[in-house]
Amino acid sequence: MRRVVIMGAAGRDFHNFNVAFRTDPEVEVVAFTATQIPYIAGRHYPPALSGPLYPNGIPIVDESELPLLLRENSVDEVIFAYSDVSHGHVMHAASTALALGADFRLMGPRTTMIEASVPVVSICATRTGSGKSQTTRRVAGILEDAGKKIAVVRHPMPYGDLTNQIVQRFDSFDDLARADCTIEEREEYEPHIRENRLVFAGIDYGAILEQAEKEAEVVVWDGGNNDTPFYRPQVHIVVTDPLRAGHETQYHPGEANLKMADVVVINKVDSASPEQIAQVLSSIEKANPIATVVKAESLVTAEDSDQIAGKRVLVIEDGPTLTHGEMSYGAGVVAAKRFGAAEIIDPRQFATASIREVYEKYEVGPVIPAMGYSSEQRQDLEKTINSAGSDLVLIATPIDLRKLIEIDAPALKVSYELSEVGRPNLSDALAEILKT
Repeated sequence: MRRVVIMGAAGRDFHNFNVAFRTDPEVEVVAFTATQIPYIAGRHYPPALSGPLYPNGIPIVDESELPLLLRENSVDEVIFAYSDVSHGHVMHAASTALALGADFRLMGPRTTMIEASVPVVSICATRTGSGKSQTTRRVAGILEDAGKKIAVVRHPMPYGDLTNQIVQRFDSFDDLARADCTIEEREEYEPHIRENRLVFAGIDYGAILEQAEKEAEVVVWDGGNNDTPFYRPQVHIVVTDPLRAGHETQYHPGEANLKMADVVVINKVDSASPEQIAQVLSSIEKANPIATVVKAESLVTAEDSDQIAGKRVLVIEDGPTLTHGEMSYGAGVVAAKRFGAAEIIDPRQFATASIREVYEKYEVGPVIPAMGYSSEQRQDLEKTINSAGSDLVLIATPIDLRKLIEIDAPALKVSYELSEVGRPNLSDALAEILKT
């Protein structure tokens, strides 16, 4: 019996267990460790998911307990199974495992990708915040314009009752409310639902695929947190961010995505410098010279943008972009500067409870990350926003936060969409799927 610990963040770790270990009698998964996402440690992977070999489920403990876990359980192997971390971060984890006598392993596509009976287009990225979600929306629109019935399958975000999240199907806003989706989940699902698009998510991606294949001609895999695909794609599209030029070869599994890609999108060419774009092009040429390269703009717009000029504005940005993605700003700051705001208010002095903890943990700039992993955190977010005393609030998240929290000041929605520049474009990249 080989004793294993899986290091994760409630996504790739669960998937790797489901496809490789759930029915293996020669392996005992002692525990999952958890990081990155608040409120997931201290739970159990439930028996309904862990299967008959684990009648009591599997404990999920904080990653800080890894050394103790390895010592007390004579662990043979540690599997690293989360994403958007530096290569150095991965090797520090490896050093901990090796120092305590365990093997250290990264599981690759051959052992973790599931074969689908319909074509799969995967959209992944080299870093969180590169523009993967807007690229997914663009790809979905192209397929639908060609008459394809699609289903978007989103990388997992299982932060609630895991037993109730085995397979999640969303085709209405009522579905989001019934599932008590977090702000992060809503940011990914709502834009598709507004386009009458079917979205799947959950934990058991084999069961999810079986359902999606019944309802779609093409599955679009939306690989959150720059993870690699759970399904084997016919076209693998990877988005890079020239505003963080060089990161495409310095992070896991972003570099693996870059080397696997059929299509590499260089996004944000409208805001990056020629030198930054050239650096990303050089990385692509060295890592994957046969990939098709598509250049794109991330077009930032704001409702009633003339109201921004001369105002003291508070900017709310997409949470994961600022935390996991290590960006200090996003589309909201771009809009504030572009449309003439007099001042961007630094909200950090007004941060409350869990929002203050986010600033302490991550190097976030003078903006508010849209964090809402629980009702308590949403209340903290609301208090922080309303304590800042701004003339105007700019909401630069994929969803309209005005529908979820009470904002005292006038608020405007900032949007951003992907638009290809020149040829080849994404329609060219999808030509074979479009003909199928």
